[in-house]
Amino acid sequence: MDEELKKEEVEHMQKQPEMPENNQEFNQVNGPASDQDLQNELARYKAQSEEYLHLLQRVQADFDNFRKRTMHEREEWAKYCSMRLALNLLPVLDNFERALHAGGDDLNKFMEGMELIYRQLKDILEKEGVQPMETIGQDFDPNFHEAVMHEPNQDYPDNTIIEEFRKGYLLADRVLRPAMVKVAKS
Repeated sequence: MDEELKKEEVEHMQKQPEMPENNQEFNQVNGPASDQDLQNELARYKAQSEEYLHLLQRVQADFDNFRKRTMHEREEWAKYCSMRLALNLLPVLDNFERALHAGGDDLNKFMEGMELIYRQLKDILEKEGVQPMETIGQDFDPNFHEAVMHEPNQDYPDNTIIEEFRKGYLLADRVLRPAMVKVAKS
């Protein structure tokens, strides 16, 4: 469609008559313009303006259709963007169900199963770009950490993280969840 519009525009530009630079020269060379000449010229300009209007309306309609199509595609993408993650998590859910339905009093086997599920879940999250933050011994940064406690401590420099209450995670280079930490105060 864009190529058709470009062709039409080029053809139209080629059809346009060359106008003299000023009307006085035109009138001096060709004599006074008759009413019929003026009517013809006016009709030609009206036709040209209508053609431009139609071209503008087509371009505007094409842009509106493009905008609607893009918005629909974006909504579809947002709706299904977590599908891959959900598919990867389903085996973890299956393993939890098996562990819950497994009978027996063997605590060691149960713990081994839980370790297996934990590693499986951690591997899936790592494949998706989720990485845990290292916090203990690091300087406190409010962009990455949430201080829930401050403790006077002479063993650590001021604003050093001395305990982690909840692990923080990064997704690529962004904070997915800040770490909840205890910070040393001198």
